[in-house]
Amino acid sequence: MALRTLITRKSLGLGLGVSQSVRGLQTVSLPDLPYDYGALEPAISGEIMKLHHQKHHQTYITNYNKALEQLHEAMEKGDSSTVVKLQGAIKFNGGGHVNHSIFWKNLTPVHEGGGEPPKGSLGWAIDTHFGSMEALVAKINSEGAAVQGSGWVWLGLDKDLKKLVVETTANQDPLVTKGPNLVPLLGIDVWEHAYYLQYKNVRPDYLKNVWKVIDWKYASEVYEKECP
Repeated sequence: MALRTLITRKSLGLGLGVSQSVRGLQTVSLPDLPYDYGALEPAISGEIMKLHHQKHHQTYITNYNKALEQLHEAMEKGDSSTVVKLQGAIKFNGGGHVNHSIFWKNLTPVHEGGGEPPKGSLGWAIDTHFGSMEALVAKINSEGAAVQGSGWVWLGLDKDLKKLVVETTANQDPLVTKGPNLVPLLGIDVWEHAYYLQYKNVRPDYLKNVWKVIDWKYASEVYEKECP
């Protein structure tokens, strides 16, 4: 019964794209993007955005919802071995949904403020913890380029220490897997599906250009909520 409590709107992370309940468990749905697929060009091509959103993100959602249904059935039967077996699929696909939902919020077209540096308290915190915005970008780009295989690079807030941190996670692990006190502010997808059609295997070029369409509004809102 503990698992039924854990897998809720809250544990999915930010309540992003939550749809109807499946026998008491919350399924998720694909969130709409607040911009057209081609709106981030030339930094990210419309073809990549469409495939990334409609195919990759949707696949994580489909598989996550399927795993939840299978989990419910296993729990009803008292099949503990299947319950344990399903945890990997739930973590991977649920993490894929949570991570991508944040990623879309971290992007916006240039004409709507993409690429503009953060202002207010988050801007001050970046200067305090990293020295400058340029130093933060260099650190994120360096750590993102160094991720082996697939994963994410994050700017997070350690809400206990009130400190900004840069972390990487493997595959679709959400930032919370690095510590329950870590809150994601900004996440950049460094899976090849995020850039390969445009940048081939040159991940550093993708990381350099993605900053042209980074939107700091969401990150600033979360930071101000956690550090009022």
